[in-house]
Amino acid sequence: MKRGMTGTYERASAADESFDAFVPASLPPDPPLVIDADLQGCLDRAHVALGRLDSITVFLPDTSTFLHSYVRKEAVLSSQIEGNRSTLDDLLLFEVEAASGVPLDDVREVSCYVEALEVGMTRLREGFPLSTRLFHEMHGRLLAHGRGAGKAPGEYRRTQNWIGGARPSKAAFIPPPPQRVDELMGALENFLNDFPQRYSPLTKAALAHVQFETIHPYLDGNGRLGRLLIPMIFVREGVLAKPLLYVSLYLKRHRKTYYDLLQSTRLDGDWEEWLRFFGVAVESAARQAVAEVKDLNALGAADRERIRSLGRVASSCLHVYDAMFARPVSRIGDIATLTKQSNNTVVRMLEHLQTLHIVEEVTGYRRNRVYRYPRFLEILSREED
Repeated sequence: MKRGMTGTYERASAADESFDAFVPASLPPDPPLVIDADLQGCLDRAHVALGRLDSITVFLPDTSTFLHSYVRKEAVLSSQIEGNRSTLDDLLLFEVEAASGVPLDDVREVSCYVEALEVGMTRLREGFPLSTRLFHEMHGRLLAHGRGAGKAPGEYRRTQNWIGGARPSKAAFIPPPPQRVDELMGALENFLNDFPQRYSPLTKAALAHVQFETIHPYLDGNGRLGRLLIPMIFVREGVLAKPLLYVSLYLKRHRKTYYDLLQSTRLDGDWEEWLRFFGVAVESAARQAVAEVKDLNALGAADRERIRSLGRVASSCLHVYDAMFARPVSRIGDIATLTKQSNNTVVRMLEHLQTLHIVEEVTGYRRNRVYRYPRFLEILSREED
């Protein structure tokens, strides 16, 4: 339904130019959403996929093991949408202080994304609402290091920003003037907390994401924080027990459509078309997450069975294997700490795992060696719709 422009323009200035900045109307959409049978079917399929994803976590031997790796996959994909070049391997090697040959700022940015999500989820468990206070704390972590560190981490912007182009006159989109940010984010906070009315978690996440990206409340990191908001809403609303749902892979693969729909929603007011796209993205992400969790579980079961054939060393070797399953790129010392075994024992067990072609050493060093679990990482790094 094309309602027309979902906001107004206000004159603003920056970089010695005057221009029209877009100020969005508060949510919910007016006139209200029109959910026809086709759109309802799309949303129903997304809800079913979310339910399956949430239910599968009940059968996981250790949800935190999968969550550790999934958070890092999402961090990489969300950052890649912004042009970051780091890979999952780069991030995991950086975290064990073994990164080399990659742009350090890129991998630091991805690492900060992981920290931002982790602090966000901690605060939700502590009972924090989705609020300015929470956004600021997450944003402070998101921009703690790397190229955005000098762009007011943890504070709403006090200057004009724009999207695309070196100057406002060349921009693809100009968000609202800085003096309107507090008011607009306050209204968004109300919507997230069911005022003036409650929406389903899926619809709430879809509408809130567009609104956050339109307000663009920070000088940097808006895209990444706006995508972080999606799993946080699902967890806050009780749809998911753990944030195992990430849509960044779908958005990366359909980047042009994603950006085009954000803009057309602002200008044409067709919230239903955006909601349809978002529903498909959520369904795709949930289905892929379920498939990957099943494949990782199957991989773990098969490799553990192979390890049991080793005889008397199998017990110690399984402890080391479980450490690699939890952290698929690890140093000897970290594995020793996790398994409470000596470094020498860990080295011997890793040699057995290498003989079975389960792990591989990646540094070539005699000391401070790092091992990776390649088949685990191959499953986690799949990019399939």
